[in-house]
Amino acid sequence: MKAQHILVVDDNAAITSLLERVLKSDGHSVAIASDGQQALDAIISELPDLILTDLDMPATDGYEVCRRVKCDPATRLIPVLIITGEQSWEAKLKSLELGADDFLTKPFDTVEVRTRCRSLLRTKRLIDELDTAEAVVFAFARAMEAKCGYTSGHAERVVAYSLALASRVGVSDEEQVILRKGAILHDIGKIYVPDHILNKPGRLTAAEFAIIKQHPTQGARIVEPLRSVRDTIPVIRWHHERCDGQGYPDGLAGNETPILARILAVADVYDALSSERPYRHALPRPECLRLLRESGDGGGLDPVLVGYFCDEIAAPADMSDCRADVATSALGFVR
Repeated sequence: MKAQHILVVDDNAAITSLLERVLKSDGHSVAIASDGQQALDAIISELPDLILTDLDMPATDGYEVCRRVKCDPATRLIPVLIITGEQSWEAKLKSLELGADDFLTKPFDTVEVRTRCRSLLRTKRLIDELDTAEAVVFAFARAMEAKCGYTSGHAERVVAYSLALASRVGVSDEEQVILRKGAILHDIGKIYVPDHILNKPGRLTAAEFAIIKQHPTQGARIVEPLRSVRDTIPVIRWHHERCDGQGYPDGLAGNETPILARILAVADVYDALSSERPYRHALPRPECLRLLRESGDGGGLDPVLVGYFCDEIAAPADMSDCRADVATSALGFVR
């Protein structure tokens, strides 16, 4: 097993010394903290791959260490193994409710400690590999966007517009995370579209448009093997569907298209209209909003979402801020 970095937290020097020997015998690097605050400082200094902590310690106790580790997005995937002299069911239950991954009581068996640490570290390594794969996919999406100078920043703007609209209509925090990832990746399938089609200054032929229309399906196929972003597949696959069922790739109608995909569609179309493209100049905001409302009335975009976007999200004061913070559709006037 590859060496990993482990933090041991206990105010009993004999315990930390024993655990350090056990873990170092497996080839890992070990840091020691004698109380919770030292542990939190050590985590900031160097993120561990595993934390072993006692519960009863002076100042900041193990419960608080566990809570803060598991509440922080930067550390919540670090496994926490509680090793404590508290043998009550309440202590174990509270630890698990705070997010602890495993629980052992003292006196402990060193063989069991080593076995449980190996299991937790194996899981952590798999999570790290998934994170690496996810990072590659997002880098792939940025590379695709760079193929066309006209779409630089498009994904970031679509993220900002989508999340603003999602917040307005009450989408949950968990779904907003999916939406954010989906908005970044929504055009990743265009990596398969030849540059001469993506950058064509004139009208596309029927054959060329047929190739463009494959990008939602291709994008869904790209992310499908990666479990950490698999929830974005509906957003990626269906962001070009229409309320009247005339969109692509599956001809979904009305609420058959999930709300996250319908939200993304509004944001995507607005940014396409308001940005420079090889086939036309950016349109003035009033014209963009007119076309959005026209699409909502004509069976394209979700009319309710269009109303919120035009009346609130795209208000002059709000829109300038949104674009400063951060970047096509089957409607005929955008690709």
